[in-house]
Amino acid sequence: MHSIRIHATGGPEVLSFEESVLPAPGPGQALVRHEAIGINFIDVYHRVGLYPVGRPFTPGLEAAGVVEQVGEDVEVVRPGDRVAYADVLGAYAESAVVPADRLVPVPAGVSSEDAAAVMLQGMTAQYLATATRPLAPGDSCLVHAAAGGLGLLLCQVAHRRGARVIATVSTEAKAALAREAGADEVILYTQQDFEAETRRLTGGAGVQVVYDSVGKTTFEGGLRVLAPLGTMVLCGQSSGPVPPFDPQLLAQRGSLHLTRPRLFDYIRGREALLARASEVLGWVADGTLKVRIGERWPLARAGDAHRALEARTTTGKLLLTP
Repeated sequence: MHSIRIHATGGPEVLSFEESVLPAPGPGQALVRHEAIGINFIDVYHRVGLYPVGRPFTPGLEAAGVVEQVGEDVEVVRPGDRVAYADVLGAYAESAVVPADRLVPVPAGVSSEDAAAVMLQGMTAQYLATATRPLAPGDSCLVHAAAGGLGLLLCQVAHRRGARVIATVSTEAKAALAREAGADEVILYTQQDFEAETRRLTGGAGVQVVYDSVGKTTFEGGLRVLAPLGTMVLCGQSSGPVPPFDPQLLAQRGSLHLTRPRLFDYIRGREALLARASEVLGWVADGTLKVRIGERWPLARAGDAHRALEARTTTGKLLLTP
């Protein structure tokens, strides 16, 4: 079996394509042969050491495929089942041994590519819009990086909940994708000041929620466009970590709320995992949620995939193919 291994933190060049020995699944585990592997910005954070992981390790948190073998005491899946998972380290590989209770069934009619594309980002979009700050008709929200994998899904989920979606993107081509995903207004941040435009589009009232996956370069501006009692949802940091700030700013700007959620806490138990995954995969199955696969790379070219992701030249979901 081949996998990507990281022996030292650094740039994309540290992603080493190697032969690996795959252990047999132990009690409570299942061996999954991957058919599609999701790429996420958190993989970059692991690679550079921003989120430390013991080395050496295989990166990746998301994949879909077929169960080939199960260990003792496994009843939730069996060989031959089509499954997907998220938030389990080690996905950049042809196969992986995964805790069986973290596997979810993939419905008929949903491809492994689409399943791998929505497990992490789709469930994230679902909990951000329905649980972290539940959106309702009459709400306005600002979605940064709206043409990325998470952004396109979040625009769709926010739109279906009746919120007015204001999206930020860098190009006209990305703007078209955001509008197609349900964005009511699109701001080209390379040509327009997103703060001024958001204020203009809301008549100076501001938005109820900012979904910020960019971090350092957008955070303070996002606070300034929130309406009183609004919520800043910091869900990523692709431009770098947010610097320290005085929490008194939240009071001064209208008793704002700040949260830094993570997927794991919303799918901590199997019941919660199945509930969120089933809803998201069900949306894909019935066509409610459209999945855009931006680019695919062979597993051996994981480094090239990371370079493209960090350059912010991509749109939609990025996948590795075993």
